[in-house]
This record gives sequence, structure tokens and C-alpha cells, in this order.
Amino acid sequence: MASKSTLTPWLMLSSLVILLDQLTKILVARLLQHGDSVPIINHFNLVLAYNKGAAFSFLAQSSGWQKYFFIALGVAASLFMLYLLSRHGGQKIFAFALALIMGGALGNVIDRIWHGHVIDFVDFFIGSWHFPAFNLADSAITLGAVLLVLDELRRVRRTG
Repeated sequence: MASKSTLTPWLMLSSLVILLDQLTKILVARLLQHGDSVPIINHFNLVLAYNKGAAFSFLAQSSGWQKYFFIALGVAASLFMLYLLSRHGGQKIFAFALALIMGGALGNVIDRIWHGHVIDFVDFFIGSWHFPAFNLADSAITLGAVLLVLDELRRVRRTG
């Protein structure tokens, strides 16, 4: 079991992700109306979109039960990651990845509790094709997932 001092940097990183995620969402929500789109640079727009579902709007059209399901899932996943961090906080890449994922998950949980949906604002596109809008929390989750895969590949190569 890791000590509190081992957990502290990872909890601070998760907290930073939550803070930056919420600040960016507040800023965009104050600048734009729902559905607005403002060009930023090539292939990127700033938008204000609401997602009642999960990644790629999965279950967004459901009757409302999904809000509570995704809140429970985000909290349960975060508690599991906190447990893993308490056991493996010394494994830097693994713990860094978990802290990013946990911060992103909780950032989106906060949206679901406060707004009933997740606020998305990054619109990446090529030509007329648009990737589903996303936010800083989603980016942290994605980066954390990539780091978990890379960390596991590194671990397998070292032992194999």
C-alpha cells in the first residue's frame, strides 16, 4: 500500500485536470450559445455542444437513465483507479496515466451532475467530415489510455 505522500502528486494531477476542464467549459459556455461554431485554426473550431451520452454520443438518445449510469460508472471507475494508485503509485507512467483518466472521468461526472450533460467544445474536422466534439476531460482520458497501453507494452518487452 502506498503512503499518502505517494498518492499526493497523482491526486494533484487529477485535480489539475478537473480544474482546467471545468474552467475551459465555463469559459466556452460564457462565450458561445449552444450550437455556435467559431473557427480557430485550420481543422479546428470552437463549438458549444452538449452530450447526454458517452464517447461518440453513445446512448445520447436514451430516456435519461444514462445520466445516472454514467455518473455511477465514472465514480466507480475513479474509486478503482484510486485503489490502483494506492497500490502502484510508484510506477510513474502507470500512475500518471491513471491520474489523467481519473481527472477526466470526474470532470465529466461533474458536468453530468451540474448540467445533466457533458459540455464539449473542440471540433476537429477535415473537409466536411467532423470528429465528434470533445473537451479537455476527454483528451485527458484518451492520453491516459494511450499511456496505459504504452506502459503495458514496455512492461511486456522488459519481461519477455
